[in-house]
Amino acid sequence: MATPQVVDLRDYIRNVPDFPKPGILFRDITPLLKNPGAFRQAIEMLVAELRPRQVELVAAAEARGFLFAAPIALALEAGLIPIRKSGKLPCQTLSHTYQLEYGTDTLEMHADAIQPGQRVVVVDDVLATGGTVEACCRLVEKAGGIVVGCAFLIELRPLGGRERIARYHPVCLISYD
Repeated sequence: MATPQVVDLRDYIRNVPDFPKPGILFRDITPLLKNPGAFRQAIEMLVAELRPRQVELVAAAEARGFLFAAPIALALEAGLIPIRKSGKLPCQTLSHTYQLEYGTDTLEMHADAIQPGQRVVVVDDVLATGGTVEACCRLVEKAGGIVVGCAFLIELRPLGGRERIARYHPVCLISYD
């Protein structure tokens, strides 16, 4: 059996200038998602970082976070908690409203998703300013969970997200300055 080849994950991130508006360089993850070897490697690398944290639950904000959280949860034999925009979940929810650059947003999760003391990791595709993932962490804590880490494929260092969520010990596979 052939040994899987290690790939440079950066080779599977496409730069899209001026999206979604002029002056923004968007880091597109879809080339990585469509390549099974690169996607598998990214998941395996994140799982290797998270396994020692004894994760019981993996939480993720919609929508791209779900793409990474589901296979990570399976690999860690952990449950998966979807965190969604307000009004999208069918049962009783907990909510957390947080500040955006221009206004506020609210995230919700089912009120029974976490038992007090459960160890939770929060996953998303990109760490930018850290606002959304910090809101997810606060929601987990509101439910009584213990955030044992955050995991991302990409970190956009100039936006300061790592500093904002440092207390949650973030793991990022690719960093851009």
